Amino acid sequence: MADDLLSQLKRMTTVVADTGDLEAIRRFAPSDATTNPSLILQAAQQDGRRARLAEIARHATDIDDALDAVAVEIGSEISALVPGHVSTEVSARLSFDTEATLARARSLIERYARHGVGPERILIKVAATWEGIQAAKVLEREGIHTNLTLLFSFAQARACADAGVTLVSPFVGRILDWHKAQAPEADLEGDRDPGVQSVRRIYEYYKGHGFETIVMGASFRNSGEIQALAGCDRLTISPALLGELAEAEGPLERRLAPLGAETRPPEPQDEAEFRWALNEDAMATEKLAEGIRKFMADQRKLETLLGELRRQA
Repeated sequence: MADDLLSQLKRMTTVVADTGDLEAIRRFAPSDATTNPSLILQAAQQDGRRARLAEIARHATDIDDALDAVAVEIGSEISALVPGHVSTEVSARLSFDTEATLARARSLIERYARHGVGPERILIKVAATWEGIQAAKVLEREGIHTNLTLLFSFAQARACADAGVTLVSPFVGRILDWHKAQAPEADLEGDRDPGVQSVRRIYEYYKGHGFETIVMGASFRNSGEIQALAGCDRLTISPALLGELAEAEGPLERRLAPLGAETRPPEPQDEAEFRWALNEDAMATEKLAEGIRKFMADQRKLETLLGELRRQA
């Protein structure tokens, strides 16, 4: 009997769970796990966590302290279930503040250390704004590994590679969403999926120029997008799609493979070049802004919950 698609995928790509659900992580046994404000909110609202949330809220110095305490506690629990990295996100509110991002990232690493989780296990997630990329550049020099998220454009990918970040998370499904909205009748399946095309372009650019930055496709809308990127360095996948892949059988073709560096990379972009290139990409500009707003919306919900618990204490 043929192996299921998930088992085949794990032989060519590092599979990452895109969830804060501990039971899902136990079930699918991924190598790594990623979280974001939306996933932390979901995990925080699970049965059995409210008493612990109330305790964290009572002892926190302020809401930011409580937010990071919750994220690190859940991240620490996840770290006990995966052999590799756990990604924890800096507040989206700091997406345009390099110095504040640096301070918050360092604080998260210190918090993890107090939970017995070393910096080699953590990827600090930062939005791929110019300010976020510059913060990541400094953090990498300090030995703090970063995951640049909300990445929609080639300009962002280039700047991340120039900065030497550990990993980038190009968003596949949200790119597809934008193009579907623009052209509802267009055939955007399989290799025509613009999100899939974006990840392939980034992957080929990194491998062709010898960049060590890891490419981790994210934000999938269907299992076909995942299959079209089989062989990518890493893919972070929701529990629902992990389940779909685990139940499906048939051959899985490797679609991406490193061919080795062929040419030297171009000169790094400066800030003006980056901002102009991003501005020229309407999809990336809109989806980056939207992504930051959506993460903040869920963060505010968690802030409200923690604030209520603090007042009840």
